[in-house]
Order: sequence, then C-alpha cells, then structure tokens
Amino acid sequence: MRFISESESSALINHELAYDAIYQALIAATQTDTQSFPVVHGHASDSKNTFSVKSSATQHLAGLKVGSFWEDNPKNGLPRHNALILLFNQTNGKMAAAIEAGKVNAFRIAASNAVATHVLARKDSKVLAIFGTGNQAKYECEALAKIRNFEQILIVGRNSSKAEKMAEALKQLGIEIKITDAKEACEQADIIVTTTSSHTPLFKAEWVKSGTHISSMGSDKQGKQELPPELFAHSGLFCDLNSQSKVIGEFQHAPESAILINIGDVLLANAQGRQSQEQITIYDSSGLSIQDLYIAQKILEIS
Repeated sequence: MRFISESESSALINHELAYDAIYQALIAATQTDTQSFPVVHGHASDSKNTFSVKSSATQHLAGLKVGSFWEDNPKNGLPRHNALILLFNQTNGKMAAAIEAGKVNAFRIAASNAVATHVLARKDSKVLAIFGTGNQAKYECEALAKIRNFEQILIVGRNSSKAEKMAEALKQLGIEIKITDAKEACEQADIIVTTTSSHTPLFKAEWVKSGTHISSMGSDKQGKQELPPELFAHSGLFCDLNSQSKVIGEFQHAPESAILINIGDVLLANAQGRQSQEQITIYDSSGLSIQDLYIAQKILEIS
C-alpha cells in the first residue's frame, strides 16, 4: 500500500492540478458506469466533533474519503477540517493507497467552483463577493482569480477580525479587497460565492442583480442552507450531481419540479449552460467522492 502524508500531499497540490482533476471527475460523475453511494454522517464521542464518509466507484477507481471537523482544534494549533482518501486495489480488495488530504480537500472544493464558474459566469465578471471567512474562503478566491480578471473582491463575514485577517491574506492576489455587508455585496457582485455552515439564507433574493453567477459551496448535509429559495424559480440551476444535491446539497430546498443540470453535462456540451447575459445561474457543490478519487490518483501519479 502506498501512503502519502499530509506534508507530502500539501507540497504536491496546487490549483492547476486540482482544476484538471476535478474537471475530469465532474464529467465522470455523469457517466453510467460511475456509482456515487449514499453519504454517511456521524459524530465522535463529543457530538460537536463530526465526520462524513463519501464513497464511489468507476471502471478504474473505487474508494472513499473520510472528512472530519473537530471544533476546538484551533486551540491546539490544529485545523478544524481534515481528510483521508482511501483507494482500493480492485483485484483483491486491499488498500492500494491512503492519502492524508486536509489541504488537498480545500483545493478540491475550490476547483469544483472554478470549473463550474468558468463555464457559467459571464466572461466580463469583475466583482467577486465571498460570504464566509473560514479556511475554505481563501482557496475559493484564489481559484476563481485564475479564471476571471477581477477588479474587486468583497468579503462578507460575521466576525470582523476574521474578515480583516482574510483581507490581508488575499492582498497577494493584487486585487482590491473590501469588507462589506451582504446587501452591498450582492448588489455589486457579478459572482457570489457562499462557503459557510449556515442553516438559513445569507441574503435576500431581490438583492441579486441580473446576470449574476452564484456558487453555493457550504451545503453538504440535510438542514444546511445558504441561498434564498426564491432565486430558484427564475435561475438556471446546476450542480455536481443532481441526485445528491437534492438530498444534502443546496437544492434540498428547491421544489421537486426544479430542473437540476449536472455540470458535467455542460462540460460535455450535452446540456446548455448560461442562456443569456441577464440570466442568474446557480451552482451547488455538495461534494462528490469521485472528485476525491480523481485528485488522489493525480497525486499518486506525480509523487
């Protein structure tokens, strides 16, 4: 069995590698020989510490990712989020590889957003609004800055000190950074990204202007919610996998009749993406195991 430690995987991962892996994974998710199995959610002895298990299989890959959230880790100088990807030897069922993937997971999530946003957002998008100031938010901004030439990034966060810390970290992008409130951010943004653990909408539907693209990155469990459902009726709705999005993603709050388009079908030109400059488009990333398997395979290839 091959073992890749957190320090090794962190040194190998970058936004370009993640983008290429996730592009292919999102296409693979639409194929009939790919199976994404039901997500398992659990908690530790202390119920505030949680984990999830996501698994999948294709003709060539089979495995799973265990993701964990340990709330008090920062007090001990450790990240709250961690991940372990396991790949099976499909001949004998033994573990072929184990990859510690805390940082890899952050790149993987951001890459899903970047791939979808690249094909859905208007090409002339100049203002990005990011809701959330946790660890993931910075990776989202970095990944999107590689596919659009932003003039300004607007930060919306509940904690002002975290927002200021994030603004400082993003200065290296060479883009104007501004901390603002939800209403102003929505009214000015061409692209809105939400990366929170919210259980209620973060803004009002009427604040979003025509032509905006929105990516919901935080809803990955029943009960989570970042967007106002009123947006769904007159927007193009896209997701990483519609069967999962309806259960644990943002579109668990959409009506049963809503048409959810897998982004992989847009990448394959089997479905249309943005239909006009004025249309609002929404991408829901509930997070797929197949993405973890593909990015793990990429890391193994270059390690």
